[in-house]
Amino acid sequence: MRKTIGIFTLLLAIFLLTGLLESNLFSKKSYFFDSGNVFNMAKWTGLFGILAVGACFVIITGGIDLSIGSLIGLTGALFPLLLVGKGWPIFAGFAIVLILAMTIGLVHGLLITKLKLQPFIVTLCGLFIYRGIARYMTGEMNQGFGNSFGNLRQLVKFKVFGFIPMPFMNLIIVGIIAAVFLNRTTYGRYLLALGRNESAARYSGINTDRMVIVAYIICSLLAGVGGILFALEQNSVQPSTFGNFYELYAIAGAVLGGCSLRGGEGAILGVICGAAMLEVIRNAVIFLNVKTESEFTVIGFVILIGVTVDELVRRFSERQINIRHQKEVGI
Repeated sequence: MRKTIGIFTLLLAIFLLTGLLESNLFSKKSYFFDSGNVFNMAKWTGLFGILAVGACFVIITGGIDLSIGSLIGLTGALFPLLLVGKGWPIFAGFAIVLILAMTIGLVHGLLITKLKLQPFIVTLCGLFIYRGIARYMTGEMNQGFGNSFGNLRQLVKFKVFGFIPMPFMNLIIVGIIAAVFLNRTTYGRYLLALGRNESAARYSGINTDRMVIVAYIICSLLAGVGGILFALEQNSVQPSTFGNFYELYAIAGAVLGGCSLRGGEGAILGVICGAAMLEVIRNAVIFLNVKTESEFTVIGFVILIGVTVDELVRRFSERQINIRHQKEVGI
């Protein structure tokens, strides 16, 4: 909890500092603090935050998923193709897309646990495969909803209480479910135990292969949900580029939110704060007149700093534990 509070405090500090710098210490109107900009940041936090929550489960196990962006491209192109191009019912479209996403997660998990392939290799291959399938399936044609399915698009366009973007509410709902699963269920505790020490978890009777598979299914499922929501939001899906680099935002949000790439650590509230922090940083790049071409450079440094701090904290904690142990032995 202390780590999550620290992440939230850092988020608030970056938010306030960006607004102060953009307005020259309130010497002029701050467009960063404008209600419209705050609304947009909350909206995109909701969309990318769902991806970060999914990535969190995989990272907790000590794994990684580089295929998130391409899976978003595949599901984001397939959903309007089924509804608009094929005339499928909405429920059937949802079911097919989400079942496909879960099946992909299942395949990832089986390849990693049963064939002992590295998660990096499995999901890197998926990155290319799913992008290729999306392009072939659509014939490189843009997909979208046009002026139809207005009610369905309220999943991303509706404003709760007139000012809260629906994507952010979607993230809150997903976050609550994920937090309950991770912290209040046996399977959630198994995931954390697996990430901390896989051998110890296995010897204690935990089916570690099953838990890894569950983590990848959850990650792919939320990527599928994200693909649908992004398609509804943007209403134009270019199969060759839709979702490009979104895995970076998902991983960065999870790492900034306190997930350790070594596994065994992660809190859903922290991940939501991490996703919000990433969106604030992206906005800061724009409002502080930093060249937009530098966005990925900034994100890369942010991930590097997060990993470095995590490693330094780990070493400090181990040193403190060793010191206490030596004192106890001495006593």
